[in-house]
Amino acid sequence: MNKKMMKRMMVASISAALAFSPIAGNACTSFLLKGNDGGFVYGRTMEFGLPLKSQLTVIPRNLPMPGVGVDGKPGTGLNWTSKYAAAGMNGLGMPILVDGMNEKGLVGGLLNAPNTAVYQVVAPADSASSIASIQMLMYALTNFSTVEEVKAGFQKIKINRSTIPAYNNQSAPVRMTLHDAKGKSIVIEYLKGELVITDNPAGVMTNDPAFRDQLNNIGNYANLTNIEKNPMVINGATYAPPSSGSGLHGLPGDYLSPSRFIRALFLTKSVPATYSTAQQNNTAWHILGSFDIPPGAISLPATNAYGGGAGGIEVTEWSVVADNKNMTYNLKMFETTNIYSFDMKKMDVNAKEIKYIKLDKPLATIQVN
Repeated sequence: MNKKMMKRMMVASISAALAFSPIAGNACTSFLLKGNDGGFVYGRTMEFGLPLKSQLTVIPRNLPMPGVGVDGKPGTGLNWTSKYAAAGMNGLGMPILVDGMNEKGLVGGLLNAPNTAVYQVVAPADSASSIASIQMLMYALTNFSTVEEVKAGFQKIKINRSTIPAYNNQSAPVRMTLHDAKGKSIVIEYLKGELVITDNPAGVMTNDPAFRDQLNNIGNYANLTNIEKNPMVINGATYAPPSSGSGLHGLPGDYLSPSRFIRALFLTKSVPATYSTAQQNNTAWHILGSFDIPPGAISLPATNAYGGGAGGIEVTEWSVVADNKNMTYNLKMFETTNIYSFDMKKMDVNAKEIKYIKLDKPLATIQVN
């Protein structure tokens, strides 16, 4: 298949998805863990109010990528050719990434921000220097190897306000979290029409409000600690905590974005510093379990932006644990709870087209004699 034909197929695929599929929403929790052997492990959940039908999506090097312009059409925006191979999760069959990692260990995802995301105003004459918001992560992972490169690269492009008809004719309201192989983290937002790039010392990101507000909120929980509290003594009488866990008494347990941010922060920062990257892989799955939304716990009316205006219940559709030292991208789907592991060291970086892998194998049965 030649590049011209491949580009036409990608344009047709994106055009169909933009016309019929509301991909914009992903209300999630993400974090980064550090191993004592120089590795880093990224964890992330994906929640939304309608089935995204995500598939593992593998993008090779040297593939033409049509940018979506201000008119919402692929090819009228900033077109580019992938420099690095990447793998991750798409949504609704679209040739995009809403989460993923590239061959250089740059890893991250798009998270929903419907209350704050406002993209730049791009004139039709400048359309060729812009891409759609749903292409932000794919652009970053196929072009850059470090967060410093991303910082410089995103200063040179614009994110336009092209809309998705089935998403109430709105832009996909997302922000982006990224972590590189050296453990540097940033958050990219578009606030009031301006690009805002913030270094992320916490390594954690969720949804609205603006990321700087999430960081400022940390001080409200300065009393929390993973160290157990001593019993309280009043006039000689001793009152001990009813169980272990007293140091984190008051840790938010609800599903609101600011609460999930604080919960993720304290759970990740409480992990022993002696853990290796391999141990952090297992730890990440346990932490992600604290953000798993069971069916029915969040029911979205059709007016709620987090459900794409479709209503329904919000569930954790899939979770990711990515190891950018050993280059593995691991997934657990809502339907099966199997853990699928993709070894990026074995990917065909010189393939001629995007590969899609459906993750729907049933649970294995263990035979006991």
